[in-house]
Amino acid sequence: MSVGHNFGQLFSTRRGLALLTRNALGVFGLLSGALQIALALWASIRLSVPQRWGLLAFLLGASLAFGIFRAWPRRVVIREFDNPDICVTVRVGDLFDQQTHLVVGFTDTFDTDTTNNLVISRNSVQGQFQERIYGNDVVRLDAELESALTGVTPICSEDRAEKQNGKLLRYPVGTVATLGDPARYFFCAAYSHMQNNLIAQSDVNSLWKSLDAVWEAVYIHAQRKAVSISIVGSELARISCLNRESLLKMIALSFVARSRQSPVCKELRILIHPKDYQHINMLEVDAFLRTL
Repeated sequence: MSVGHNFGQLFSTRRGLALLTRNALGVFGLLSGALQIALALWASIRLSVPQRWGLLAFLLGASLAFGIFRAWPRRVVIREFDNPDICVTVRVGDLFDQQTHLVVGFTDTFDTDTTNNLVISRNSVQGQFQERIYGNDVVRLDAELESALTGVTPICSEDRAEKQNGKLLRYPVGTVATLGDPARYFFCAAYSHMQNNLIAQSDVNSLWKSLDAVWEAVYIHAQRKAVSISIVGSELARISCLNRESLLKMIALSFVARSRQSPVCKELRILIHPKDYQHINMLEVDAFLRTL
């Protein structure tokens, strides 16, 4: 699947073909120049017409192979910045395999009930966070969330008759509950609105506001250590106006913009789940990061 996807990125997109052509022509020029110098130094060498054609075919084949190798989409893209001294890494992988601080998306009610996938889906990033980090100990998680939110004033409390499942207190979108300890913090960001029908909904403004709040929390707590985040807003939050690639770019842009005010952390890792890789053009991501 990934080979076919990479092949399509390289040969079916303008950027892919441009990179391939530029790299192939560059090495062809170098090889041709070296060959002309060699033939000038050893003027006694005489090549027959078939040999000349064979040599040309070799140069073209070698140049094309090098061009493909250089332009082939990578599963990891790294962009290092000098001012500020930060790094943005985009990679295909599992968020929870990263031994860094983590950003996890929540709703404005900070619901945690995964029973029958009714309120929170076990397959979501939050559901995986509860299972793999907290061992599905919802009681402990709820207690830690309540403690982290002590200084935040809820904006309202829903009526149980209106919201029949889950929590009732609502917090401002953009609220970040910081869990864990200095070795590994978990920044739980409320970037979506949990409607009373249990459908989470967000938009670009809410996501941008939430990301800004996340970077502030990271700035305060993370001690400039690396932070990892998945492509938030791509599924259950239903930000339908942006695809996964656009959301990824938005996360990177938000981080770099905030870091230019004051460095948030040394590295931001944006994780692409393997099942989502086919929706991401890594050549475009790499080109976008180079414009920041």
